[in-house]
Amino acid sequence: MSEDTTNEEEFNLPISPDSDGGEAEETITRVTGMFRDWFLDYASYVILERAVPAIEDGFKPVQRRIMHSMKELDDGRYNKVANIVGHTMQYHPHGDASIGDAMVQIGQKDLLIDTQGNWGNIYTGDSAAASRYIEARLSKFALDVVFNPKITRWQASYDGRKKEPINLPVMFPLLLAQGGEGIAVGLSTKILPHNFNELIDASIKHLQGKKFQILPDFPTGGLMDATQYNDGLRGGKIRSRALINQIDKSTLVISEIPYGTNTTSLIESILKANEKGKIKIKKIEDNTAAEVEILIQLPSGISPDKTIDALYAFTSCETSISPLGCVIEDNKPFFVGVSEMLRRSTDRTVQLLKIELEFQLNELEEQWHFASLERIFIEKRIYRDIEEEETWEGVIAAIDRGLQPHIKHLKRGITEEDIVRLTEIRIKRISKFDIDKAQQKIDALEDSIAQIMHHLQHLIEYAIDYFKRLRKDYGAGRDRKTEIRIFDDIEATKVVIRNTKLFVNRVEGFIGTSMRRDEYVADCSDIDDIIVFTEDGKMMVTKVSDKTFVGKGIIYVAVWKKKDKRTIYNLIYKDGSKGATYVKRFAVTSITRDREYDLTAGSNGSKILYFTANPNGEAEVVTILLRQSGSIKKLKWDLDFADILVKGRDSKGNIVTKYPIKRIELKEKGLSTLKPRKIWFDDTVQRLNVDARGELLGEFTSDDRLLIIKQNGMVKTAIPEMSMHFDDDMIVLEKWDAQKPITVIYWEGEKELFYVKRFLIDNPERDEIVITDHPKSYLEKVFTDYRPVAEIIFVKERGKDRKENIELNLEEFISIKGITAMGNQLTKEKVLEINAKESLPFTPPEPTPAEELEVVDEEELDNGEAGTKQDESPSKSNNPPDDSPPLMDEEGQITLF
Repeated sequence: MSEDTTNEEEFNLPISPDSDGGEAEETITRVTGMFRDWFLDYASYVILERAVPAIEDGFKPVQRRIMHSMKELDDGRYNKVANIVGHTMQYHPHGDASIGDAMVQIGQKDLLIDTQGNWGNIYTGDSAAASRYIEARLSKFALDVVFNPKITRWQASYDGRKKEPINLPVMFPLLLAQGGEGIAVGLSTKILPHNFNELIDASIKHLQGKKFQILPDFPTGGLMDATQYNDGLRGGKIRSRALINQIDKSTLVISEIPYGTNTTSLIESILKANEKGKIKIKKIEDNTAAEVEILIQLPSGISPDKTIDALYAFTSCETSISPLGCVIEDNKPFFVGVSEMLRRSTDRTVQLLKIELEFQLNELEEQWHFASLERIFIEKRIYRDIEEEETWEGVIAAIDRGLQPHIKHLKRGITEEDIVRLTEIRIKRISKFDIDKAQQKIDALEDSIAQIMHHLQHLIEYAIDYFKRLRKDYGAGRDRKTEIRIFDDIEATKVVIRNTKLFVNRVEGFIGTSMRRDEYVADCSDIDDIIVFTEDGKMMVTKVSDKTFVGKGIIYVAVWKKKDKRTIYNLIYKDGSKGATYVKRFAVTSITRDREYDLTAGSNGSKILYFTANPNGEAEVVTILLRQSGSIKKLKWDLDFADILVKGRDSKGNIVTKYPIKRIELKEKGLSTLKPRKIWFDDTVQRLNVDARGELLGEFTSDDRLLIIKQNGMVKTAIPEMSMHFDDDMIVLEKWDAQKPITVIYWEGEKELFYVKRFLIDNPERDEIVITDHPKSYLEKVFTDYRPVAEIIFVKERGKDRKENIELNLEEFISIKGITAMGNQLTKEKVLEINAKESLPFTPPEPTPAEELEVVDEEELDNGEAGTKQDESPSKSNNPPDDSPPLMDEEGQITLF
């Protein structure tokens, strides 16, 4: 090796002693050049020859060699995979295992290879049988779009014995249809699979000059959020979820799984989350065969909706996939988005179609040329001119002289090869030559040439027709499997199972999950945040742990929920040892974890005299009792927290009194001062929200419920929770009015007639099926108005006039009956259609107006600076009862409610 004169660090080979104990002669071999050159050669080889697919045909080298070998072996029958692998080794300089694995991956994608035998299961992760037991052949689609030897460029195989294609003339965006993944040296690629028909539609739109968008479609189905797909470029992200449905109150079923997972890994992740206490399940069963079916049994008292969210949050039921579009172009890695891949593939398909048409045109013109020469040669009896010739050159010259007067209409000149072909015509063919049939053949060739010329002149239209033919021939049964949705973000703290217990030592100021000898507070999870208030007016939020010091004199500790605008804290504190007493109400919606917040005015010696936490914004009435001091005349009055505005936690508050307080007593428990929540339903993500997204369902108090009716006839009510899931067959979702009847028209399968029933829901906790259990029974129409009207359109009977449509007042047609009643028969006539008409006017009874309470907007609760201006006037007072329980005694000991 020549000496390396670069400035790179030199590595010397070690010096070993010689056999007789002496030191061998010192030699230095510089290997820096080896490292640089050999590593780059290896990296380039792995990138170009193994891991990354080519943009031209979408194949990695091993895949291309497999397809070429299968084409060479193709006779329409199945071949042993072991035989195909052995044949491919003529072209692929690696072991049979890599070829077999690559072939199984192609076969499982169900596009290019027609398989027979056990090829594994993409749902369960089961591997394929040994290659000697399974068989394969090229699919009709592969034979149609992948191969054309006439327009294929060839190169020598690795040992020079065979010819293999440089690229196959694939006339379809195959790389996007199958997807591709590979890890090379310092480089990787991850191209997700897309839907067959959608790729064809996008190619057609590109050829038409229209915009298009393509999104992944996974063979395992499931749900997908592609809002951050970023066209498959680096930095993009796909969220893939399993399809989970609720069978009943204690059973969930997973029927589709995320891309990149299988039922085995999915179940393992669920069991692991259950062991860690993130979720609670009773039993899990894997019934997967041709379709995925994983049954999850829940313990009693566990919410199915929260469990579904928890499965997404803590298990592989939701996965995040990061695409990275990298292909080989001109023997170099090229980073490109999927839209540009499709454009290039479509444009290449157009060019290949053009080359193919030009080859066909050339072949047709050659056939026309020789057919014309043959007719002249036989019809003009030129073969007789060679009878007197004695040499081969004389024969060629005689035929050439005989043809010259008749070849002016030919499209090219006559070559010696043409004359040689004429001499090879047999006497039998000359004797049976039919001029009319010969002319018909020439006319047919001219028609074909004209058609090819038309295709070349209208190449884009021809390419569009080509893609339409592919969709017609091969698109059946290739509908989208993955449902596109926009996912809502799941807050883990809201769905995690509370798997541990929280304890507190109020005097010493410790909280934690390991302090089992101290006071029990509540159940919590290991990812919860804990909010703590101390008697000196300090507040802190900290992560739950085994044991944490938060400050002595703890008066309140609980699990804290981020952005909780409904929990209102009522507080009375004394500002310093000699200052005034203030009252304030506030919410804690956002904090900096482990930071200590001062809820008082900040004076030394400040102390909380009264404190309550109210999950629904309750405002109680308390009695203030002052110490006898000087000439104070009013020593006792009532304070109603409903009169205090909810402000920011940093507000100083309103003055209660400037005099010393003896004690504070609870006079009356309070009602919620928060207005009913407005709840919307976002059909895009199929979830409830309070952020004004989607359709407004109404204003809900803690007692209000939702009415849910499904297509299968199930009617139920539920308390609205943001974690609720809704099935695709839901047809009614609205605020439930217990006094408003529900009217349904359904087809009774056994009697084969339509029935009508009106009912009220007697038991809101129970799910009811309001149609009969006959398998042919189905729900036709549902009305939730007070006075619904239905239009009945009858079938026209043969030989009779169509019966006039009728409008039926369903309120008068049937009275309100029990929910399990069968109802009344609608009509005996054959019904073509039932339509809902505008309901009759009805004025519902007005509800008893609730006292209008003054509240602040939710936005103000997020503003820590809101309400810093104090009201210096004392709050309203009333006479307190004499038997009110004390909240604070003479020594200042606080009693909490």
